[in-house]
Amino acid sequence: MVVVDTDIFAFIKPSIDAHTMGISTVTELIRECGFRVVIADDTIQKALENLRYETNRKILLDWIRSNKINRIGLSYRLDQDEALDMVGYFIYELKNNRMLSSQDGMVKSIYFAGLPSTCERIDREYKGLIKTFKGGESVSETLSKMEIPANYISKDIMEGSSYDDFRMEFGKEVINAQEYHNVKPVERPTYDEYGTFKDTLIKRIDSNINRPYTPLMRAHVGPYSSSVDRLDSVKEFLSWAQYLANTRYLDILSIGTSQLTQSNFGEDWGDKPNGGGVPINSPEEYRMIWEASRPLLLRTYAGTKNIPYLAKVYEETLNICWHALSLWWFNRVDGRGPYDLYTNLKQHIETLEYIAKTNKPFEPNIPHHFAFRGADDVTYIVSAYLAAKLAKKMGIKVLILQNMLNTPRLTWGIQDLAKSRAMLKLVKELEDDNFRVILQPRAGLDYFKPDLDEAKMQLADITALMYDIEPYDEISPAIIHVVSYSEASHLATPDIINESIKITRYSLQKYREMRSNGVIEDMGRNSNVQMRMDELLESAKTIISGIEEHIDNPYSAEGFYKIFSAGFLPVPYLWGEVDEFKYAKAWKTKMVKGSVKIVNENGDPIKPSEVVEYASKNIREVDYVLKQRI
Repeated sequence: MVVVDTDIFAFIKPSIDAHTMGISTVTELIRECGFRVVIADDTIQKALENLRYETNRKILLDWIRSNKINRIGLSYRLDQDEALDMVGYFIYELKNNRMLSSQDGMVKSIYFAGLPSTCERIDREYKGLIKTFKGGESVSETLSKMEIPANYISKDIMEGSSYDDFRMEFGKEVINAQEYHNVKPVERPTYDEYGTFKDTLIKRIDSNINRPYTPLMRAHVGPYSSSVDRLDSVKEFLSWAQYLANTRYLDILSIGTSQLTQSNFGEDWGDKPNGGGVPINSPEEYRMIWEASRPLLLRTYAGTKNIPYLAKVYEETLNICWHALSLWWFNRVDGRGPYDLYTNLKQHIETLEYIAKTNKPFEPNIPHHFAFRGADDVTYIVSAYLAAKLAKKMGIKVLILQNMLNTPRLTWGIQDLAKSRAMLKLVKELEDDNFRVILQPRAGLDYFKPDLDEAKMQLADITALMYDIEPYDEISPAIIHVVSYSEASHLATPDIINESIKITRYSLQKYREMRSNGVIEDMGRNSNVQMRMDELLESAKTIISGIEEHIDNPYSAEGFYKIFSAGFLPVPYLWGEVDEFKYAKAWKTKMVKGSVKIVNENGDPIKPSEVVEYASKNIREVDYVLKQRI
C-alpha cells in the first residue's frame, strides 16, 4: 500500500531499550520526504513495555487514534522473547479493535526493527503483515520498505543515496561473478629482517612501494568458547595463527584478546568471566603466538590496567608492529576499564612516552568511540587531530590513522568521504620529516547484514568507498583493516578471514580498473563531497582553535581531561560517569542528510562557535574538579 501525503508515521520503542539512533535516522528520512512523524513520549514507551496489561494497551491505541497515525514502526533490540510478546499483544489489540486497514481500519502498515533472529520469527509468524528491518538496510532499501513513492523523495536524498546504491550494485556484481575466489596470495618482497624480531611495519610498507601496490591486510582474530578450557582456547588460537601465516593472505594479525587479558593480565582469574576473546595470561603464551605466526606482523589490544607494563610485554614478546591507545576511552567512562578518566589519561601518556622510545607507530583508537556515543562528525575529526598532535608532541614518528566508515551505519557514502578527507587533510598538516601519517580504513562495526551473501556484497561495496577516499594516490590506503563479512552472524574462522581478504583485494583492483577506464564517476571531483569537506574542516578548526585558546597546556592529561569534561567533544549517548561529565553529555545530535550534526532543542544545527562558547564557560568548574583529584 503506497504512502500518500496525508499518512502519518509513528515510531515507538520500549523505555528500557536505549537504542535510539535508528529511530532518529529514519525519522529524519521520512520527514525530509515531507511526511509528519510522531515519536512516542515516555508515557507511551512505558505502556509499550507492559502490553500484557489492558490499561497499557488502551493507552497505546488511544494515542494512535488521537494522532491519526496510520503507519507504525516498533523497535526493540533486546530480548527476543520479550520482543515477540510485545508484538503479539500489539497486533492482537489492533485486530481486536478492527484498526487494521484490512478491517477498514486506520493502520495501513506496521514495521519492526530488531535482532535478526527476532525479525525472522516475526516474518514467519505474521507472513508479511509486519515489515521487518534486521539492520544494514540502505537508505533506498529503507524508503522502499516503507513504500515512499519516488516523487516524494527529496533531491538531496536521491543524490546522497545514488553513490551508495551504485557501490552496492558493484558489490553484487563482484560476489555474483565469484571471480574473487581466484585471488592468490601476494608475493611480498622479502628483506633481511623480514619475519624476524627486527621486522617493522614501515619496512613492510616501503618494500612494496616500487611495485603495483597492494595494501597490507590486517584482520582481527579471536576465537573463544566458554565451554573450552583456557589453555585449549589458546592452543586453538595458535593453530589459527599458523594456518593464517601459511596461507599467506593476511599480513597483520590483530590478536583479539579477552577482557580479562586486558584488565587482569598475569593474575589468578578464578571464576571471573572471560568476556570473549583469546584468554592469554602470560608472556610465554604471547611468545608462543609469535613463533606460530611467522612471518606475520602482530598487534593486540592495549591493557585497561597497568597499561605501560603491558605495552612493554607486547614489545618483548610480540615485537608488536604498532601500539593502539584510546585515551578518553576504555576506563570507567565507558565501563571498559577500572581507572577514572584522569588516571587513564596519565597512564596512556606514560605509555606514549614508552612507545616513542621504541620507535614504533601509534594508532589512536579514538574517533569511532566518540561516534558510538552519538558524537557529531566534527567531534570525530577533532578527536583524531588532538590525539595525533599529542602523539607528535610525545615523540611518535609514525601515526596509523584508523578511520571507521559507516558509523553510524546509515551515514551516506558522500558524507563518509567528506569526513574521511577532512580528517586526513587536517591530521596530515602535522606531517614533517619526523612525523608520518598512514591511513587505515575499515568498515563499521555494525555495518554488515546477518545474511552472509549480502554481507559479502557490503564488504565489496565498502572497499570501493575506501579507494575513493584518496583516489589519486596509488598507494592509498597503505593498510586495510578487513572486517570479516560474518561479523553480524558469527565468529570469523581463518577461512572466512581469508575469503574476506580475497573479496577486499579483488574489489579494490576491479574498482581501480573501472575508474581508470572512465566507466564510473570520479569521486575525487565530486562537488558535494568537496563542499561538505570544506565545511567540516572550517568547523573542526574553529573547535581546535577554541580549545587551544581556552585550555592551558591542552596536550596533556590535564588538558585532555578539561577538553572532554568542559564539553568541547559532545557525547550525548554517554552512559558512564554522567554526573562528572554532564557538560560532555549536554548536547543533542541527529542525522542530517546522511551526516551527524549537533542540534539545538528545536532540532536545528548549531554553529561550532556555540560549542566553544558553551564549553569555555565550564572550564573554571572542571578545573576545580580536577584539582580535587590531583
